[in-house]
Amino acid sequence: EVQLVESGGGLVQAGGSLRLSCAASGFSVDDYAIGWFRQSPGKEREGVSCISSSDTSPYSIRSVKDRFTISRDSAKNTVSLQMNSLKPEDTAVYFCAAEVDSRSGSPCMVDLRAPGHWGQGTQVTVSS
Repeated sequence: EVQLVESGGGLVQAGGSLRLSCAASGFSVDDYAIGWFRQSPGKEREGVSCISSSDTSPYSIRSVKDRFTISRDSAKNTVSLQMNSLKPEDTAVYFCAAEVDSRSGSPCMVDLRAPGHWGQGTQVTVSS
């Protein structure tokens, strides 16, 4: 079965770094659009970053673009999110999600409008 498992969350002070990992099983990350989403109390879930085989480069929302980097490790069948210069507003439960890559050339967040698979989430807490 398709399964996603996140790890790497934790507590860090503002300005610190964390690296999240999304380990996939039952499918190849090279064939799927993979995205990182986050949800914090009082806010709707939002897409943060994504990557797919049809993208020439990864995508991140503007608020994290200069601080977060998403990457794919095909050999390990994982997708990671390197988070640097963390801010308290980054505090959230972070989820990875996956959907079959449409290979249409559309942005990966288009494919991830309705992800077919979700991980369980990992908590990221950034203290001020």
